[in-house]
Amino acid sequence: MIRIVLLCAAMATLSTSVAAEIEQARDLMEAGQFEEAREALWPAARSGNADAEELIGVMYALGLGVEKDPVRAFDWYLRSAMKGHPGAQSGVGWYYEEGIGMPAPDLVRAYMWYVLSAIGGDPDAAISQEEIVKKMTADQIRQAEAMVADYRVWMYPFR
Repeated sequence: MIRIVLLCAAMATLSTSVAAEIEQARDLMEAGQFEEAREALWPAARSGNADAEELIGVMYALGLGVEKDPVRAFDWYLRSAMKGHPGAQSGVGWYYEEGIGMPAPDLVRAYMWYVLSAIGGDPDAAISQEEIVKKMTADQIRQAEAMVADYRVWMYPFR
């Protein structure tokens, strides 16, 4: 029992430390210190922190402190999106919608990611979903809804 309490306390301390590092990195980004922000984010991103991964994706998408690279941006967004980060999910949806870094747009996957992002709480994702559905066939919408159902139970089991 004591081991469990100590483990929980250690995890809470680690979580607080990572959150502080990510907040510091956001402050550095706002100050235009992108190289320093990336260095601050890198350990958390490499350890699988979804917030850090999403911010690294933003940096590659916009060329902030790194060379602009849509393929690497998508890669970082996808890592974060698979962990349930709504902002990254919306970013993945946009990449699929536009076909950036891929052979062609994929409206089915774009719709799926926008819906998941909206479920996760991204207010802009619902607007993106409304817009993309105008470009889709009924069959594509059915396919996307089936994919949403598959991912939703895994990603958002209580929503």
